[in-house]
Amino acid sequence: MGLELENLLEQCSFSPHAGRDLVCGVSGGPDSAALLALSCRFASGSGSAVTAVHVDHGIRADGSAEAAHVAALCDQVGAELRVVRLELTDGPNLQARAREARHAALGPDALLGHTADDQAETVLAQLMRGGSVDALAGMRADRRPLLGLRRSDTERICELVGYEPVRDPSNTDRRYLRTRVRHELIPLLCDIAGRDVVPLLARSAELAAADSELLDAMAADVDPTNANELAAAPVALARRAIRAWLRTPHPRRHPPDAAAVERVLDVARGAHRATEVGGGRRVSRSAGELRIEADDGHHGGQTG
Repeated sequence: MGLELENLLEQCSFSPHAGRDLVCGVSGGPDSAALLALSCRFASGSGSAVTAVHVDHGIRADGSAEAAHVAALCDQVGAELRVVRLELTDGPNLQARAREARHAALGPDALLGHTADDQAETVLAQLMRGGSVDALAGMRADRRPLLGLRRSDTERICELVGYEPVRDPSNTDRRYLRTRVRHELIPLLCDIAGRDVVPLLARSAELAAADSELLDAMAADVDPTNANELAAAPVALARRAIRAWLRTPHPRRHPPDAAAVERVLDVARGAHRATEVGGGRRVSRSAGELRIEADDGHHGGQTG
């Protein structure tokens, strides 16, 4: 068992976190349970402590039982436990709301148990929404040390440590896009390609992430508040500079849509004096400078 776990651990990317205490988001499912088990095994050789954060969204009646299940796992692998209880209600965009609430509860440094299968699903889902290179890049690896593993690997890790994972019923609910991508689209693509497409999509994401990071670094040299500089920059860099600017001071918020970015470019080029950008905000131009301000609703979509 020990050798097999070590081999799986070597396929993960825990090294950037050496010497630091680790915080893991643990739902109790196979992926997050494997993350916790491997984190504890990694930490045992680095002198780090490991804390599991379990978020009870308040949606399922057995939430308390799941928390107790995770507590038993923590005792087994030698991790501390912190339980966060929320009160979400069923309704539209439940998965998205639950994900946002969970990330807020976990904090910006918590490790997440996403695998190569999750990466493939993310890439396909984002491409279907019309994303660009950032969509193809999928999820960044900095907080996801298990991206080198498959879902079957995390199931195996649970077997090796003698843990029976919690099963989330939403993972089989075809109302959700990700569920259909997992159970319908990816099997179809594998059938058409005559091979397993998950490693191909994961590799594409890795390559696109490197390209995206380079573009971000280049776009950081463009001042999005300087109308002349923004208008003169290569359009690909100007768009990235605008997206980053509109996401501050909340870099984890969803990026503005493409139409809003183009409207800001029009403001920089002098086609309009101001435009709304969503979220109750607008971008205006004055004396060659762009600024973000509250949209009081009296200006309409754009002003000439």
